[in-house]
Amino acid sequence: MSPTHETMRELSGLYVLGALAPADLAEFESHLESCEICRAEVSALRPVAAGLSAVVPQVEPPALLRGRVLEAVTGKSTSSHARVPPASAPIAPWLAAAALLAAAALGGYAAQLRGRITNLEDQLEQAIARVSAADRQVADARRTALDAQFQVAVLAAPDLLRIDLGGLPPAPTANARAFWSRSRGMVFTASNLPALSPGRVYQLWVIPDQGPPISVGLLEPDPTGTLTRVFQTPADLPPPMTVAVSEEPAGGVPLPTGQLYVAGKPI
Repeated sequence: MSPTHETMRELSGLYVLGALAPADLAEFESHLESCEICRAEVSALRPVAAGLSAVVPQVEPPALLRGRVLEAVTGKSTSSHARVPPASAPIAPWLAAAALLAAAALGGYAAQLRGRITNLEDQLEQAIARVSAADRQVADARRTALDAQFQVAVLAAPDLLRIDLGGLPPAPTANARAFWSRSRGMVFTASNLPALSPGRVYQLWVIPDQGPPISVGLLEPDPTGTLTRVFQTPADLPPPMTVAVSEEPAGGVPLPTGQLYVAGKPI
C-alpha cells in the first residue's frame, strides 16, 4: 500500500465520527471514491459509531471545568462569576468514541498479527524438522560410507585372518563370520541370531590361546537376526584361537557370563 493510502486509512475513525476538518474531509471522501479497502473499513466502523450514543452517556461538562481548561490554554484568568457559554458539544462521548474505535482497530490488527506469528512459527518448526531429517540422512549416509571403506580396507589387508562361526545349541541355525586384521581391525557378520529379551545384548569375544576372553564389542541384530559390524581392535590383541558370541546383560560385561550362541576358530 502507498503512504497516501495508509494516511487516509488512519482517518477512517475520525471520518465516521464526523470529526474531520473540512480540508481533510474533502480529501478523504475523494480517496474513498477509488479505494475499496477504506470504503469497507468505513462501513465496518459505522455500526460501532452508531451504537456509541446508547453506550456512552451524553455528559455536559461543568462550566467551572471549562473555565479552568480555558485558563490553562490561554493563560488568562476567568472570573468565577463570569457567565460561560455552554459547550457546543459534549466532550466525553467524543473521547470515548475515539477510544472505542481505536481499540476496535487495534484489536483487529493484533488478531491479524497473532495469526501471522502463529503461521511463521509453524513454518519455522517445519523448516527445522526438514533440516533435522536431512542432517540425519547425511549422517547415516556418511556412516554407511565410512563402514564400507573400513570393510574394504580390512578385507584387503595382507594379514587378514578369517574365522567361520557355527551355531551352538541355543541357536543351531545361526552362523557368522569374522575377518580380522591386526593392523586394520575386524569385520563381523551374522545371521539367524535369535531375538533377545529386553535388557539383553549380544557380546563378541576373542578367546586367545592363553589368558581370559577379550571383549571386541556389543552386537544388536535386526529383527531377522542379521547384522554387519566393524570394530577397531587394539594393535596388541593376541591372535584369536576362538571367536564367540554370548548373550549378556545390556551394556556388556568384562567376561562372558551367558550362553555362547555361535563360536569358531580361524581357518
